[in-house]
Amino acid sequence: MVLPGRPAVFLGRRAECALFDRWQDAVKAGRGGALVVLGEPGIGKSALLDHMASTAVGFRVVRAAGVEAEAELPFGVLHQVCAPFLATLEHLPGPQQDALAAAFGLRSGAAPDRFMLGLAVLGLLSEAAARQPLICVIDDAQWLDLGSAQALTFVAHRVGAEPLGLVFATAGGGLGGLQEVVLTGLGPGDARALLHSALHVPLDEEVVDRIAAEARGNPLALLELPRTMTAAGVACGFGPTDTAAVPGRIEESFRSRVLRLPPATRMLLLVAAAEPTGDAALLWRAAARLGIGVSAATAAVTQRLEYIGPQVVLPQPQVREGG
Repeated sequence: MVLPGRPAVFLGRRAECALFDRWQDAVKAGRGGALVVLGEPGIGKSALLDHMASTAVGFRVVRAAGVEAEAELPFGVLHQVCAPFLATLEHLPGPQQDALAAAFGLRSGAAPDRFMLGLAVLGLLSEAAARQPLICVIDDAQWLDLGSAQALTFVAHRVGAEPLGLVFATAGGGLGGLQEVVLTGLGPGDARALLHSALHVPLDEEVVDRIAAEARGNPLALLELPRTMTAAGVACGFGPTDTAAVPGRIEESFRSRVLRLPPATRMLLLVAAAEPTGDAALLWRAAARLGIGVSAATAAVTQRLEYIGPQVVLPQPQVREGG
């Protein structure tokens, strides 16, 4: 888990980061492949993907994410992955062009053949990777629509001789026998360090240990549980200890933080939640049409509910839901 404020320190994931470094070296050398990051909500999958993408020197990185509300929209996530490369569609063989064009509504016709669509996506991404090593990062893959899941896993199994890698993060099951990286809770030392980073008052170490135990090493819970406790509860260490209630308390924490934001900031978060690709330029064009100024982002960024750089990132699915 990255400490708040996005410094370089990454807690508790040394082995996973080392694995990603080796994997990136192999992909850059033309030995492409795919990884699936598995873990419960809040365990740090998105943070690990952010860290991996930020350290992918020499790569082009394309981000996409599944959204629960769009899980029934055919090829929605696949379009996020392929959209940056559609200008080169004409370089593909005719049947593959037709398959992609039909999938994305660029021309009328029957639903594309699954095998031909998979070949088309593989060809499109391989050509892009030949110009610059390419990593496609797909977050919240548990919400992939069926067509996107089939096409992307088809590609993932066939990139062994390309400088092309795919990384999926999911809170659900694995994806078609791909190599898995399973995230579990942080160890006691890292959990306490992350918890201390979220606290603004000194606490007795017994209280810190109790909160850390309640969170079971879940990084999101470690950051959010102190927000759900009363001042007396934080100071004295009293509060609910039912770990089954932790997810609901985290969601309520995000919801209450969103509701305390200024109206313009809440509207900006709503626009960001409705635009799944994280295109910052598109977000600001939409905001301008709604009369929302750049200053509206300040409160969301300060509250760590939004990160705006080249891409817009809502740090957890609960922010999208709370917005």
